[in-house]
Amino acid sequence: ERKKAPGFKAAMRAFLEWSQQQHERHPATHRRYLVSGAALLRHFGDQPLDKITPEAVEQFKAARSVAKGQRTNRRIMPATVNRELACLKALFNHAIKSDIPVRNPVSRVGFLAEQNEQTRVLGFDEQTRYLAVATPMLRDVATLMLETGMRPEEVYRIQPENVNLAGAFLVNPFGKTKAARRRVPLTTAARSVLARRMDGLETPFLFPCDTDAARPIPKVNNAHDRAVRDSKVAKFRLYDLRHTWATRAAESGIDLVTLAALLGHSKIQMVLRYAHPSQEHQARSVERLERFVAEQRIAFVEQAVSRACQSIQ
Repeated sequence: ERKKAPGFKAAMRAFLEWSQQQHERHPATHRRYLVSGAALLRHFGDQPLDKITPEAVEQFKAARSVAKGQRTNRRIMPATVNRELACLKALFNHAIKSDIPVRNPVSRVGFLAEQNEQTRVLGFDEQTRYLAVATPMLRDVATLMLETGMRPEEVYRIQPENVNLAGAFLVNPFGKTKAARRRVPLTTAARSVLARRMDGLETPFLFPCDTDAARPIPKVNNAHDRAVRDSKVAKFRLYDLRHTWATRAAESGIDLVTLAALLGHSKIQMVLRYAHPSQEHQARSVERLERFVAEQRIAFVEQAVSRACQSIQ
């Protein structure tokens, strides 16, 4: 006997219960589904799952595209709508795997174009002003990001047993992909921060949570926002410190394959989202190319003249 299609509320509840277990090691994924699920529940209510058509999903997408956030009162970004569509798609896939007789309507719906490429890279003056007013916790997190290119959550979860100061590296055992679980080389400044953090440490994480020392801090966004405001630096995201490191690494001459490995990416194409060489660097690169071509041309002419002289002789 075929299962009866449940209502949307029951399907969402079952999906979130599965997600909590499935993504136990990646709680951010489950939190994203929780947030996206709230918007989906408000729209679809308790409609039977088999009555939700591609047209109904298109209506949801259109409604959310012009809606405003409850807290910010600003237009919802296309990326947010796409995360909600992705959650809905995952919910239907979970239902199908549970032998519920439905088709996935989201598979026939196109996602919105996201114009959210980030090109914010800090200058050294901005970096100095920002770090000068940052809290000690934020200053250490930001310094490690600027010195290693690590993601914020990777820094939060650093544990002393994964740090090798003598060998100048740490091991990041977390991440969804093999590339993310990597060995991270340490600069002198990064080793200094880690050594100070590890001195007399009595917690399992170098950046423990204030309310529960057995867990890492969840985020430093509030401290970051205050530091940006107090430093009078143009607004940027904490994650842009990773962009800054990647751009400096690319400008220093690190090749894309090595840069992708250092950032924890499995594909070189992902590096292009992080490294944003400045116009000055691009101009200097073209000047070096021009000198190289000129030198090669001169060498070619000299070789041609030399061969011509040898043939005459």
